[in-house]
Amino acid sequence: RSFILASFLMISSRAFQVARVASRPTFMRAMSTVPEDQKPMYALGINLAKQIGGQFRGLIDTNGPEMDAVIQGFKDTMKDELTEEPNAFLAKHGPELNNILQERAGSVVDKMKADGEDFITNFLDVNPEAVKTDSGIVYLEMVAGTGESPKIENTVEVHYHGQLTDGTVFDSSVQRGQTISFPLGNVIKGWQEGLQLMKEGGKATLVIPSELGYGDQGSGETIPPGATLKFEVELFKVQ
Repeated sequence: RSFILASFLMISSRAFQVARVASRPTFMRAMSTVPEDQKPMYALGINLAKQIGGQFRGLIDTNGPEMDAVIQGFKDTMKDELTEEPNAFLAKHGPELNNILQERAGSVVDKMKADGEDFITNFLDVNPEAVKTDSGIVYLEMVAGTGESPKIENTVEVHYHGQLTDGTVFDSSVQRGQTISFPLGNVIKGWQEGLQLMKEGGKATLVIPSELGYGDQGSGETIPPGATLKFEVELFKVQ
């Protein structure tokens, strides 16, 4: 069982983040139908789904027999009504489940990358002044700077506003209201290249494909694997 569960977790650490970020839940129906005295138990269900279920959103069909089977397995295990020894059942069917999830996770990452390529194409179409570098990042100058351009060994002070291609904001020093300073050599390659195209006092949009961002691993729960990223960056100081 531990081997199978470890395998599940290995998959989730790579690609299940895609579904958590890309499939934003809508808050509607159901809650109002739960009797008031059962809402604490409903809260338990929400907690379990947030801790575990989010890893599988987008990888199983939540509106069909797959979801029914997941819920039935949970209920039968909780009620000790399994007709087979659980470890043996997991050893028998776990490898097939891993294969299914790996295949679907790979498809999700491939789609994320394809969506990113489409986004870059469209961005270049509507912003003819934007430049696509040999590496693949897109650079659009918004405000021309007049100061020094950073080198890889410099520390820079910036404001930034980071979005996924669907417009989701995943990080923003602008929203926090505080600039951030960091060694340029310590950040993703897309930032390293893009910031060196800027000058102090300048502002630019950077569109960074996944291979120059966070790759097939993504970052935490906010940046899915394979994601193309869009940043608005304002360079204040080069040190």
